[in-house]
Amino acid sequence: MEVILLQRVEKLGQMGDVVTVKPGHARNRLLPQGMALRANKANLAAFEAKKVQLEADNLERRKEAEAVAENMGELAVTLVRQASDVGQLYGSVTARDISNAVSEAGFTVARTQVVLDQPIKTLGLHQVKINLHPEVSVEVTANVARSEEDAAEQLRKGGAVLGTIDEMEAEEALEAAEELFEEDVPAEVEGEEETNV
Repeated sequence: MEVILLQRVEKLGQMGDVVTVKPGHARNRLLPQGMALRANKANLAAFEAKKVQLEADNLERRKEAEAVAENMGELAVTLVRQASDVGQLYGSVTARDISNAVSEAGFTVARTQVVLDQPIKTLGLHQVKINLHPEVSVEVTANVARSEEDAAEQLRKGGAVLGTIDEMEAEEALEAAEELFEEDVPAEVEGEEETNV
């Protein structure tokens, strides 16, 4: 089915392009969301008449989206979830969770604007793309942690805080292992030293 794009659509084309798409994609997404019109003589004529106005509206929306993207800057949202000792979440973080967290941070973002290839299932810092406009997107850091304290620690360190072994306990275990190997000197080594003298 041929359609006329009324705005830029990723992987399809720019505004005004006449493209061929599958009928289901046109009926279920492009036409109902006002992204395109069926390509026929009447719609082509109507598009040409409204083209200047559509381009002006698109430019205005793009400027607004760029201003919002600039304000978002290096936004990091914290999502507190339960997880196992190895950092695997009991459940997952979805696009809806991220859009709610970004909205709570003061930026209105719809679930459909959040681009997640697959749900987040581990603790840590995850970069998530948000499409504010077909031509403007911004990266947001989703900080998934067990608690607010762990989230602050993750931002400081730049990675997941698993919390299974305390760093001091790890150092003490390493020192104890070194002492154990220093004390056990084999008898063969002692005998060789005496014969060489």
